[in-house]
Amino acid sequence: MQFLLAILALLVIGISITWVLVPALYGLPPISTRAERIRRALELAELKPTETLYDLGCGHGRVLVMACREFGGRAVGIEVGPVQRAVSRVNAILHGVNSQVRIEPGNFYKADLSAADVIFAYLTSSHAGPLQQKLERELKRGARVVTISFDLPGWEPALFDRKNLIFLYRR
Repeated sequence: MQFLLAILALLVIGISITWVLVPALYGLPPISTRAERIRRALELAELKPTETLYDLGCGHGRVLVMACREFGGRAVGIEVGPVQRAVSRVNAILHGVNSQVRIEPGNFYKADLSAADVIFAYLTSSHAGPLQQKLERELKRGARVVTISFDLPGWEPALFDRKNLIFLYRR
């Protein structure tokens, strides 16, 4: 019995370390934002049922689930962390939106974002410059970018929610 408890403890510790360490290696803190802030960002982006949202660093998948359940869209999560991807998938299944969600493994800088109608990004400001360059190369006309807690230098936001620090950009 003690052996099984030790194995279980090691498993929990391993998963916890992976949850924090993998995103940290890419400079992404494993910090989520409030559901009200996500909802407000999606409202500003005006996600439609015929559109696809890409969440860069989808973490546990709350943005994916909310985009599908409350706004009727499809969602693609790009996540480098294997534990986060698994949690995102479980959340999509539990909330009944699994068929509307795709979760891609990997670094969002290497992902193809050209099919996105809406990009959701809750990152640090150190990602603003490289992300802006990638978006300029890949986004289709009419796509929207919604960022939380950081702006894209050189881009003029179409809308800015000062209270929640949400920026909306249109291409």
